[in-house]
Amino acid sequence: MAASVQLALEQLKMNGVRMTPQRHAILSYLMDSKSHPTADEIYKALSPAFPSMSVATIYNNLRLFVEAGLVRELTYGDDSSRFDADLSDHYHAICKSCGQIVDFGYPPLLEVEKAASKETGFTVQGHRMEIYGLCSSCNTTAK
Repeated sequence: MAASVQLALEQLKMNGVRMTPQRHAILSYLMDSKSHPTADEIYKALSPAFPSMSVATIYNNLRLFVEAGLVRELTYGDDSSRFDADLSDHYHAICKSCGQIVDFGYPPLLEVEKAASKETGFTVQGHRMEIYGLCSSCNTTAK
């Protein structure tokens, strides 16, 4: 079991959350995934191993993980949130054709946060930057 999954499990246990096999599978899937899956994608991936698990179970556990600070919810206004267990400072490139989301590293934009705080009076708690375009696969088929 990956160290990050073990640490997350310990954090949940310390908060009094009972660790079920389904909860463990959902968390492991998220931490191993680089695709920023939706709840439905997680359900489709895990339902063969857990036939009695419902989509509601997936959503309830995702909400628990987000509230515990183990997973980040990425909303895009189309009712299909995606979930990211990589909590490091990183940004996303999103394909406008197929919807693929790819992580990329770039130094945090702390100067932008400071400017936003100064101009708006907000106490900035974070930011999210996304780059939109065509992934290499879609770019090839578009030509």
